[in-house]
Amino acid sequence: MTEVGTTRRARSVAIGAGGLAVLLGALDTYVVIGLLRQIIEDLQIPVNRLEQVTPIVTGYLLGYVAAMPLLGQASDRFGRKTLLQACLAGFLVGSVLTAVAGSVPLLVVGRVVLGIAGGALLPVTMALAADLWSERRRATVLGAVGGAQELGSVLGPVYGIALAALAGWRSVFWVNVPLALLAMVAVYFSVPGNRPAERAKVDLVGGGLLAIALGMLVVGLYNPNPREQVLPSWGLPLLIVAAVVFVLFLLWESRAKTRLLDPTHVRMRPFLAALGTSIAAGAALMVTLVDVDLFSQTLLGRDDQGSVELLLRFLVALPVGAIAGGFVASRAGERSVAFVGMLVAGAGFLLMSGWTADVLSTPHELGPLTLPRLDTDLVIVGLGLGLVIAPLSSAVLRAAPPEQHGVASAGVVVARMTGMLVGIAALSAWGLHRFHSMTASLDVPIRVLYPSDAAYETALGDYVGAVKNALLTQYTEIFLITSVVCAAGAALALLIGSRRGH
Repeated sequence: MTEVGTTRRARSVAIGAGGLAVLLGALDTYVVIGLLRQIIEDLQIPVNRLEQVTPIVTGYLLGYVAAMPLLGQASDRFGRKTLLQACLAGFLVGSVLTAVAGSVPLLVVGRVVLGIAGGALLPVTMALAADLWSERRRATVLGAVGGAQELGSVLGPVYGIALAALAGWRSVFWVNVPLALLAMVAVYFSVPGNRPAERAKVDLVGGGLLAIALGMLVVGLYNPNPREQVLPSWGLPLLIVAAVVFVLFLLWESRAKTRLLDPTHVRMRPFLAALGTSIAAGAALMVTLVDVDLFSQTLLGRDDQGSVELLLRFLVALPVGAIAGGFVASRAGERSVAFVGMLVAGAGFLLMSGWTADVLSTPHELGPLTLPRLDTDLVIVGLGLGLVIAPLSSAVLRAAPPEQHGVASAGVVVARMTGMLVGIAALSAWGLHRFHSMTASLDVPIRVLYPSDAAYETALGDYVGAVKNALLTQYTEIFLITSVVCAAGAALALLIGSRRGH
């Protein structure tokens, strides 16, 4: 079904149903973070075995990233409506498993099922937008879908904490059941049910190999304690396995008759440029989420709640930028909006590289205006990264033929998630190296070595000051490097091309 073949109202209702499904999946992406304390107490996880909590977080991300390309391709074969319904049904099953879990293993299984189902909702809905809207008007719709995704990510932690405070952590997942049923009804009555004229074959082997490689990458790079080490103890072996499996995937794709993404009719330059820009945007996004939180706790003295409050400046600006980016890209083209968005984000990180330990009291003097520096900088980064979401998705869909829109949409989301994982691991490695090199020669003051309390307090103050300076240098250099990553993403965005060029 195309834009010409259906009414505007019918298309709006259909994409609204898909957007509801995306919002539902996005709410669960970060919701568990605010519930961990209750889960630990309820499941009686020992304090000295908190590593058992890690799979609860990584399980969702593992399912989310690993299954996305294969399910995206499956939607090209079986139709968007069928896949949306199947994913919502899986989301319902995962929610029930999570809600009734009496042990950590069952809870992890529930989260993996939730991740598999939730991960496919976004690319399938993006592909649905491509089915229903012409290329010229598609970016606005994709911006709205991206806005729903980012809005869910913003609301997830707050939504989870509020529900858990009223009825316990299990209520968060029980509420998913009627919401998933509502979304299934909306999809059933509004989304076109016609299947593609040419039903694409599904590359189960290629999809499976890529899923294993991405899964190993996710688990290998996820570090439950990033403040003390770059990679977890299992990190390097799993990364080696991921690399080997990815090589096997490439070998398979070079010889297989049915491929996960057939490059024959894909314009590879804009496609790969959009994926590269998405990787850069993902890395910048994760640096903001992780390093601003660490900056807040280690240098500004904020607790978890206080750090989330600071991040809200960024998290609120993100969906606003996503909606604005879709609106502007439909008129000015994807290339220019993606380029400007990455430059704006890079400028924001450049401003953040100038933060000091008293940034909360440092204003920006803009002529007659005086604006809080931290607030302004985080809003700039959020708007910039939000702007690129819709044009990148639109560019990928424009580069691929309609029968491959599902897997192409999945590709841009997987690229962003990969950028998030690899970017934070690489930049954390650099930051930790710099911090240790700057503090290696520092000696912790020992009270008995000083002749008086005053001398000891002076030495202790000097030591604490030196450590804080090292931390500040670590964060500001990471922000500076991230601004360069954004500039590289902007350069890649210029290769996306214009609509007239295809």
